[in-house]
Amino acid sequence: MTTKLTRTLGRSGIKVSALGLGCWAVGGPWTFNGSPGGWSGVDDAESLRAIHRAFDLGVTFFDTAANYGAGHSERLLAQAFKGKRDKVVIASKFGYHVDEAAKAVTFYGDKEEESDVASRLRTDVEVSLKRLGTDYIDLYQLHVWGLVIERALEVREVLEELVRQGKIRTYGWSTDRVDAIKVFSTSPNCSTVQQQLSVLDGNWELLALCEELNLASINRGPLGMGLLTGKFVPTSTFADDDVRHHADWHPGFKNGKPTQEWLDKLASIREVLTSGGRTLSQGALAWIWARSPLTVPIPGFKTVAQVEENCKAMEFGPLNASQMAEIDRILGR
Repeated sequence: MTTKLTRTLGRSGIKVSALGLGCWAVGGPWTFNGSPGGWSGVDDAESLRAIHRAFDLGVTFFDTAANYGAGHSERLLAQAFKGKRDKVVIASKFGYHVDEAAKAVTFYGDKEEESDVASRLRTDVEVSLKRLGTDYIDLYQLHVWGLVIERALEVREVLEELVRQGKIRTYGWSTDRVDAIKVFSTSPNCSTVQQQLSVLDGNWELLALCEELNLASINRGPLGMGLLTGKFVPTSTFADDDVRHHADWHPGFKNGKPTQEWLDKLASIREVLTSGGRTLSQGALAWIWARSPLTVPIPGFKTVAQVEENCKAMEFGPLNASQMAEIDRILGR
């Protein structure tokens, strides 16, 4: 059994394992406004084995979204935790039109930032509850990164209603916008921010705001969508239906390949991250835990082996202060 390293989801008081599982990849291929939004090479049987293995190794926090696999990821979690729903904390996300049959996700309206999410939220939560096979969602997160604040506050009114009804326990927003979180998070029922964070990228100002306001920082991309595992080289490529083939929005990818800049930076800190017997992945997760006591990294996975490697990071725990300082020195920050 893996050592139980825990975190609290901000103001909610909900206790979770310090490592969560991000369930984007196991949703498999799907499209987002016509472009690939999912991951290739996914096998449902292996995904279920991996989820069960994570649970056996102490993981209690599982992050999914209506988008992932156009509902498929939520259905996998329902299958995985049938009969033991009360043993895990499930986070999901909302904010888009999901067509399960076509495996297609689209905006509500023409412009994503002005989507009328609030008017559809009561329906969206019921659909996710059904797919998840549960009558409550522990953490429900607004998934529209760039939604204008006025629309987000309309969404918040409905989220407050859902908390009162017991359909959700707490809520948050998956965005890296400091101004948006300052306004959105004023209710005690708002407990989390989901932000992109890894040893090589992240919004430090947003992380500081989380610490100031007691919001958990749930960390997507803690392994750089696989780049920080050390398994890629400059010539690595991805299938056309794999989101990384199209992920120029991520600083580690360009034209469907890893960037030399990220590969060089990773090589420069490899020795520090792998000190004490850690793998690169375990070191990258250890950096996140050391960066703030409010962080909860949610690395993605496709296989049992990946889950086992990431869960073992909890046995090593956070990097120490001297290791953190050395990484900053090497990276010049």
